[in-house]
Amino acid sequence: MSDLTRDILKQYWGYPSFRPMQEDIVDSVVEGKDTLALLPTGGGKSICFQVPAMTMEGICIVITPLISLMKDQVMHLKNIGIPAAAIFTGMHHNQVEIVYNQAVFGMLKFLYVSPERLMTDMFIEALKKMKVNLLAVDESHCISQWGYDFRPPYLKIAEIREYIPNTPVMALTATATPAVVEDIQYRLNFKERNVFQTSYERKNVTYNVIHDADKFGVMYRLFKRMDKGSGIVYVRSRKRTKIIADWLQSAGISASFYHAGLDAKTRDYRQQLWMNGTIKVIVATNAFGMGIDKPDVRLVVHLDIPDSLEAYFQEAGRAGRDLQPSEAFMIVAENDIDRLKDNIKNTYPELKKIRMIYEALGNYLQIPIGSGKNQSYNFDINDFCNAYNLSLLEVFNTIQLMEREGYIATSEALSSPSKIHIKAGREDLYRFQIEYQEFDTIIKYMLRNLPGVLSDFVNIREETISIKTGLSVEMIIKQIERLEKLDFLTYIPRNDKPQIFYLTERLDISNISLSEDVYKNRKEDADRRLQSVIDFVNNDEICRSVQLLRYFGENIKNTCGRCDVCSSRNRNDIDNKEYKIISDIIISELKENSAPIYEVVNNIKTYKEEKIVETIRWMVDNNIIRQDDKGKLSI
Repeated sequence: MSDLTRDILKQYWGYPSFRPMQEDIVDSVVEGKDTLALLPTGGGKSICFQVPAMTMEGICIVITPLISLMKDQVMHLKNIGIPAAAIFTGMHHNQVEIVYNQAVFGMLKFLYVSPERLMTDMFIEALKKMKVNLLAVDESHCISQWGYDFRPPYLKIAEIREYIPNTPVMALTATATPAVVEDIQYRLNFKERNVFQTSYERKNVTYNVIHDADKFGVMYRLFKRMDKGSGIVYVRSRKRTKIIADWLQSAGISASFYHAGLDAKTRDYRQQLWMNGTIKVIVATNAFGMGIDKPDVRLVVHLDIPDSLEAYFQEAGRAGRDLQPSEAFMIVAENDIDRLKDNIKNTYPELKKIRMIYEALGNYLQIPIGSGKNQSYNFDINDFCNAYNLSLLEVFNTIQLMEREGYIATSEALSSPSKIHIKAGREDLYRFQIEYQEFDTIIKYMLRNLPGVLSDFVNIREETISIKTGLSVEMIIKQIERLEKLDFLTYIPRNDKPQIFYLTERLDISNISLSEDVYKNRKEDADRRLQSVIDFVNNDEICRSVQLLRYFGENIKNTCGRCDVCSSRNRNDIDNKEYKIISDIIISELKENSAPIYEVVNNIKTYKEEKIVETIRWMVDNNIIRQDDKGKLSI
């Protein structure tokens, strides 16, 4: 089968061969085995289910919670000639129906669905009629009670396997501890244990922790010494993304900010500026990065401590995708750990507060008790908080808890253009045009310029139709809405707002409860993960890479030789022998005048260049000497 899979890889993706372990994973899936693949961020996980699915008759169902990634992969598959579609929160029910029909009648090779869709009657009925060749579960750590991003809808995946008993399941994730690895297989009903795992070690990425109250100063020096490539700064607060990006700009470093609260058009625009190198640094919350594959990220800086090593490893792992030397820095101030502990406490509001916010949410969205199941609603969290005088943090955390409990699902703001689907059959078109001649211009435009509009939803821009037809945008929208009322078409206006999807009908608050799995056990687990982060930050005895790898179950002894711990050890070795001599010589060289690095290095003849450069770097980082915009050193 390897020849066929390699041929498909070359034909559609243009790669002559698989990356290490990819081929073994693909062969396992083709042989019909339940398979768990653990590949690091940027390790090519999608290839591992897309290629084998192309070798087999039928459709591959892909379950993923990341709607933006889902849309990107569907677009990519379509661009290379593979029919694919997605169903996610916020879609019009007519759109969903068309996609299900395409899947049932064999018109799709891949169907992406969000996990909350799995137990809807519509999905189950469609699933029974599909010929499913593979069930792929992305971000599979979400199914584990020990995982850092547990999501109850994932637990439904095992239940749908009874409808497709002969279909193998493939689980994929970038980060999982040994306990999570076992839990994933158990909860997905693997027929037998079958794990493919590459080492988490990234030999080209150096992990560092710097304890310094002057975070901006340290960050500035790090980016000033970054000659090429791009960088990411991660923070926890949306407000701080703008403050830090503005500060970097004022300091002469091109930067912009990104978070989920921005509208989709702005996010896409800024991401593209960063991707093409127009902007050097993007300052972001953890909303940024999933599915981003920029090879030349040289530097990832965490100005706030992440609340889990899994999150840190994924975010830091966006550095050095091109396998070139890259660095990750966590900059820690004295009170950061106390702030992080407080944040964990605030993540779990009291049940009384949770019930009150749930009731306010139903009132805000105007959903009667007993209604709303499987319905989507536009949601502005800031407007909601202002309307009910609620804390943004409490509301955000309550929504996350309700999502984990399975009451609701959320989606970020999406760039969603207007869509149209003509429902009228071909035989009705002529009669309709005769009877309603006032719509003749717009109907002719749609039939001539929107291929596929009779069989599926197609994207439109009202402004383009206006230019082509001579009708005003207001008239275009008015006519389309009238045509919808006449049941001639379905119209979905553009939308770029976040949404809430009710998985159950709205309940009376007396029926709102949180299970131990979602509340007590999750809080205890969050505390354990927090302690792992604290231990990592404070452990200056063991190589940073070794610490991370041990957390993920790899018991290695080889140190990286470059992180802050290893460098400190190296400097201590130098201290008694060479370091003080070299640093004294450097200070002597700079006593009268500033000088470029190369000149200082050239003037010191008695020591190796790398030791001199290492000493200079340490002296700059510790404010003993400084480096200006032109690269000159001075005391």
